[in-house]
Amino acid sequence: MQAAAPALSVSKQGAGIWKLYIFAVVILVIAEWIGSATFKLGPGKIVLLPMVWALIMGALIGSLQSRLPGPLSLSQPLQFRAAAILQPALLLFVAKLGLMVGSSLPKLVESGWALIFQEFGHFVGTILIGLPLALLLGIKREAIGATFSVGREPSLAIIGERYGMDSPEGRGVLAEYITGTLFGAVFIAVFAGFIASLNIFHPYSLAMGAGVGSGSMMAAAAGAIAALQTPEVAKDVATFAAASNLITTTIGTYFTLFISLPLAVWGYRVLEPLIGRTTASSSTAQEGLQQATHLDSGELNLPNRIGAWVFAGVLTIIANWIAYKVTPLQSLGCIAIMVAVVFAGDLLRTLTGKKVPAVCWVTLVAMFLTSPACPWAAAIVEITSKVNFLAVITPMLTFAGLSIAKDIPAFRKLGWRIVLVSFAANAGTFIGATLIAEFFH
Repeated sequence: MQAAAPALSVSKQGAGIWKLYIFAVVILVIAEWIGSATFKLGPGKIVLLPMVWALIMGALIGSLQSRLPGPLSLSQPLQFRAAAILQPALLLFVAKLGLMVGSSLPKLVESGWALIFQEFGHFVGTILIGLPLALLLGIKREAIGATFSVGREPSLAIIGERYGMDSPEGRGVLAEYITGTLFGAVFIAVFAGFIASLNIFHPYSLAMGAGVGSGSMMAAAAGAIAALQTPEVAKDVATFAAASNLITTTIGTYFTLFISLPLAVWGYRVLEPLIGRTTASSSTAQEGLQQATHLDSGELNLPNRIGAWVFAGVLTIIANWIAYKVTPLQSLGCIAIMVAVVFAGDLLRTLTGKKVPAVCWVTLVAMFLTSPACPWAAAIVEITSKVNFLAVITPMLTFAGLSIAKDIPAFRKLGWRIVLVSFAANAGTFIGATLIAEFFH
């Protein structure tokens, strides 16, 4: 019941929302002004993009809420509001990727089996790497929930229905969800960028590996990979990552339910007697983890969703202006089309009884507009090419950063072991899919 107040505050038009928007603008401007930073690490290199700075700055502001003066403090209700804004705002990024995918459908068709079979790597990779590590660290049945997938919203629903969120498996998937929310985008951006810098895999294979089923994590990974490519290849990286992420989000949900979860259960049954250990982390009956997660952030009503799309579009225009020197007037047409695509996708979701996620409808509408089947495809491609897809990522991770500080108290209960397991699972899903895509490429 303690979580009800923050949840309710998200649905109200409370005073102080303007403060959240000002924070978002300031963070985005600073992040884009800092730009990219590259560090040498052994044979490869790590590239930190503006989206990483935005995520970190947002998290710091939220975590310092009790130490900052009132006007500069980001209260927990506003952090929940940021989480609520993030979901519809991500659809703007999905629209941009869909517009890019439509014009690249021939290349996707050419990829053939690589794009289909890489899905096995996304889910099996989390188990092969994450499950043994979890057992060695003394994590018991929580390991099943934490390693059968990357622990996004569909995984929470699957485990909740099968075992209940108060079960060990429920605590495991919730731990993975919180860890991924707090650190997933930063970790996958650094990891994917480093792997890409080694020049071992084809950029398309890396792009398919980036489609892990999380919008923010896919954006972070694809952005880091694209930053190391030529402009033309960078566009293809975004295209393949979007296609892979769409498969992971839709078909992958059934794959998770019928293949990876039973595989994780079987793996636990076989490996636990062999390598399982008992440590202080073996007893993980924490209470109230669910009360402090994004599950309580709720869904904005239509006027507020439209506001989120428009504001995310404004932030994108600013980012595109600072980073790529494209004037706001030149970017305006692309943003208008993206917002219209998102509105159409949201409307189709409502008309179909919300049985199909908005991300699927938005992707389909966007792909059609730039596909050979659309008579206006060439003109739409020309208009939408004015905005770089990396400029759309930073606003998304700005809201992600402003929303995650509220999860830190719950995260502290989980300990460092679950962080390692989560990182291993995220690395496993990326490497697994990349290896399979490389094999079939």
